[in-house]
Amino acid sequence: MIEIAALRALVAVEQQGSVVAASEAMGFSPSAVSQQIKKLEKQSGVTVLERHGRGVLLTDRGMALAEYGRRILGELEELQATLLADPAKPSGVLRLVGFSTACRGLVGPMLRKLGADQAVAAASSAGSSGNGGAGLSGSGLEVRVVAEDPREAVQRVATGEADLGVVHNWHSVPLVIPENMVHEDLCLDTADVLLNSAHPLAGRTAVEPSDLVDERWISTPAGAICNEALLAILAGLGRVPDIRIYDPDFSTHIAMVQQGVAVALVPRLGRPELPAGVVAVPVVNPMQQRQVGIVYRKTMTASPSIRHVVRLLQDVAAGLEVG
Repeated sequence: MIEIAALRALVAVEQQGSVVAASEAMGFSPSAVSQQIKKLEKQSGVTVLERHGRGVLLTDRGMALAEYGRRILGELEELQATLLADPAKPSGVLRLVGFSTACRGLVGPMLRKLGADQAVAAASSAGSSGNGGAGLSGSGLEVRVVAEDPREAVQRVATGEADLGVVHNWHSVPLVIPENMVHEDLCLDTADVLLNSAHPLAGRTAVEPSDLVDERWISTPAGAICNEALLAILAGLGRVPDIRIYDPDFSTHIAMVQQGVAVALVPRLGRPELPAGVVAVPVVNPMQQRQVGIVYRKTMTASPSIRHVVRLLQDVAAGLEVG
């Protein structure tokens, strides 16, 4: 009989591209993953991997078995997330991955609300039982958070490394969502150009792309979605932004603007109060906006834990003024 653990190892190798990458994603050693693959070959009677240079490739039968494995694992996940879960008591560990500003502006407040709900639930349960028994809705749920760019977040959720992703989708840089995933909108986030208060444009109520063609910029690293959104601002004018500084942290962008050495495109979500000497000016024609949303696998649609955290995120998003 084929074991679930062995199937899971094969699917991980297919998704990650190598035994080493699969072991990192699963949290096991490469030798442990290799042992599971050998066990699968013995149980199935077919060769599922073949050497290719220093790496491995799935055989035809290995690919077919991995396809069956994905379906079986998906159905098992759906069973565990729905029929075997108490809809009134979200519990267990939920792995959330989100981009940095969402972690500050959305996930942090969500975790605070979750903690408050759990405290109330625990107190209610203790009062009703008199012995401090199990809490009510949300009291057994633990959320673990990793910050990642949206593309990496989507990949982590799609392959099962994470359960829920908070992502953004710039209108000028669409985010591809795989077919096995659900996407729900949370809020619209507007990005402003940050300028030093001594800058000639600092007193404007809005600027257009044509006003920005000669500016010196600080940007997120090349290839990041926010970097591509910045490039798109001037693309219609046949120009490329003069990017002098690359840094992934928007706090550094704000500091550089304060020093007067660059301008920056910084979204409002998770943005701290701007220091003296820095002003935010909206960009129009077009406005620079990104749709913030959540993604999860279709098999987790009815998961009590997913639904609980999604509702909390929606509550937080509804109270934001970032659009």
